[in-house]
Amino acid sequence: MSTDSNEFEQEDRVEIDLNAAFGDTPETSDDAGINLDFADFDTEETTESGPELNLEVLADDDTGEQDSDVPEADEALEKALEELRADLRSKPGDWYVVHTYSGMENRVKQNIDARVVALNLEDYIFESLVPIEEAVEIRKGEKKNVTRTFMPSYVLVRMELTDESWSAVRHTASVTGFVGHANQPVPLSLEEVEGMLTPMVAARVAAESQAPAARRRKKIEVVDYAVGDSVTVVDGPFAGVHATLTEINLHNQRVKAMVEILGRETPVDLTFAQIQKVS
Repeated sequence: MSTDSNEFEQEDRVEIDLNAAFGDTPETSDDAGINLDFADFDTEETTESGPELNLEVLADDDTGEQDSDVPEADEALEKALEELRADLRSKPGDWYVVHTYSGMENRVKQNIDARVVALNLEDYIFESLVPIEEAVEIRKGEKKNVTRTFMPSYVLVRMELTDESWSAVRHTASVTGFVGHANQPVPLSLEEVEGMLTPMVAARVAAESQAPAARRRKKIEVVDYAVGDSVTVVDGPFAGVHATLTEINLHNQRVKAMVEILGRETPVDLTFAQIQKVS
């Protein structure tokens, strides 16, 4: 090839910086996979790299709103959060997230606590928590105050990670795995733990203070569906098909339903906007 041809190829060659195109992406490591979509809430399946956790659910604007009419409520909440941060920094161990079957969060917590005592692991497994939140649900026009699980299918465990502590938690009934790789759970940062526990702190402050602002911080959701309801799919590839609800995810405003396809019942994931209750 001639020199002129080489020079022409050099001039037309364009270097593409993939980091600049897609943002600085760290190399693949053993860290936990983070599912920022949280669209798939099938809790009975795990992968080789362990369950994924939706951390986007931690960003709750309701708990961070400011109300100039009642500054005392804001000050009380901020003071409680400062106490939470100090408490988290002072406690031994790291926080890990355990994935459970749907609806079994409290049972798993009880089972973990019982196994810790039975196996004499109090020096390694210190605490288990099911994050909860206060909310107002509106069903058929009626308001109802509810206390519910903040992160369905997840339990927090504060522990020193050893082979024995890992095994004790992993083999607890109704536990499907840790967030992170199967044999190497990834601990949460204190900021992540604070985000998960903030709704609990806000609920406690609201209960202790009768300030209207604290009460307004409760989430308000319209929930006209219940497991077992018959619905019609009104949008998407299954439009016009009748379905039966088997699972409801309030955080993502999604449902899992059974539809009949070619004579067989098949589970599908749908949004609230895609379904309409059969009257």
